[in-house]
Amino acid sequence: MPLTEIPAGHVGAVVTYLEMAAKPLPAPLPPSPLRLERWREPAPARYRLLFERVGARWLWFSRLAMDDAALLAGMGEVWAVVDRGGVEVGMVELDFAGTEGECLIRFLGLVPELAGKGHGRWLFAQTLALAWRPGVRRVSVHTCTLDHPAALPAYMRAGFIAYRRALETFPDPRLSGLLPRDAAPQVPLVVGEDRGGV
Repeated sequence: MPLTEIPAGHVGAVVTYLEMAAKPLPAPLPPSPLRLERWREPAPARYRLLFERVGARWLWFSRLAMDDAALLAGMGEVWAVVDRGGVEVGMVELDFAGTEGECLIRFLGLVPELAGKGHGRWLFAQTLALAWRPGVRRVSVHTCTLDHPAALPAYMRAGFIAYRRALETFPDPRLSGLLPRDAAPQVPLVVGEDRGGV
């Protein structure tokens, strides 16, 4: 079986494209002390700070590489997840600007400190409730092998169907300084020469 080589200094991930073509049946929202707060006109610096806090563990970097104008132009509908103390601990970004009647979940996540505490089910339910607004006929999301291991199974359990897969490679954002070198410790930095393969 052939392997696809990824150059030193790069990272690779398998991206799975998923869609939901029918609104799920109503269900009670799981309880949570968290709440969602709509950011109508987020300042780029504030957005990037939350984006990095939520996504650095999973090598989210795309928005960090954009200048302010590109970020503001490409930003969808942004919601911050806020705890009881008013601290922003997660984010949701929805894009309704593509094909009419469709919603793309661009980003969905909580800070790593909240992982495994049940808040993800609440956030996921809230996100679907926001995405399936009147007029929406399809909700889609892309996840990859760099994301939290529970992400893909959670989408599938919720009723999303995988319809496409792709291999994505990109320069490691920790080497360019977009993310700290200690971000995503589960993904090793590969900077040297190839020492041979299998």
